[in-house]
Amino acid sequence: MFDLIRAAIPVFLLSLLIEWAAYRYLSHDHDAPHEHSGYGTRDTITSLSMGVGNVLINLLWKGVVVAIYTALYSLTPLRLPEQAWWVWVLLFLADDYAYYWYHRVSHEVRLFWASHVVHHSSQHYNLSTALRQTWVPMTALPFWLVLPLLGFAPWMVLLAQAWNLLYQFFVHTERVGRLPAPVEYIFNTPSHHRAHHGSNDVYLDRNYGGILIIWDRLHRTFQPETEPVRYGLVHNIHTHRPVQVAFHEFAALWRDVRTARNWRDRLHYLTRPPGWHPER
Repeated sequence: MFDLIRAAIPVFLLSLLIEWAAYRYLSHDHDAPHEHSGYGTRDTITSLSMGVGNVLINLLWKGVVVAIYTALYSLTPLRLPEQAWWVWVLLFLADDYAYYWYHRVSHEVRLFWASHVVHHSSQHYNLSTALRQTWVPMTALPFWLVLPLLGFAPWMVLLAQAWNLLYQFFVHTERVGRLPAPVEYIFNTPSHHRAHHGSNDVYLDRNYGGILIIWDRLHRTFQPETEPVRYGLVHNIHTHRPVQVAFHEFAALWRDVRTARNWRDRLHYLTRPPGWHPER
């Protein structure tokens, strides 16, 4: 099956090289808004390593996803015509809304955050950061199961997921400022996503949209970029080891669950937001 993301890898790498060259040859020291502007060698290598690992794991996991989508599609009598333009519009909206909730839950439920935290672990913000992806992609599955049940063909759902990720690659940059107001109002832009990656209090748990930012406006999770962004985690991990980056939060979660006083606290560690601890 054609994989849009794997096919786009040369585009990703070329874009990354162009952005690096822009920082290297077109920027001046006084242009840097913070100490982590641009690229750091070890940070970039880590991001690329996480991306390679994600691609390799998805070579196997994608087969499982296809099998599940196909099984669900076979269970429903609903069939949406693949040639109808309005079906593709519906798919675009349905996929992006599914992504909003996947992304939001991945920030607000610690078990899901343990997978997603990888993407926020860099203190840099550039196109290589977009490639810093989880090695545990299984957490995304539940949020798209309804689409094949609604009659969207499995290959269409997979394509929609791919174009969403492809779009998001290009919002991971500091080289693009604010765009015209109508664009900023409707779409997820580099400015909106910079805010999302901020560990500043004002930016925490905001701007979950993939392509569209209207979901955040609708659900009151929108926050414009109003102050310099401090990238990374509230408590940074200070490591460039890919395995540690991939699994550090799962290890911390396991320690908390294992030492919890009762089963209620164990459940809350899994399902409450990151940082939750029982009252002493």
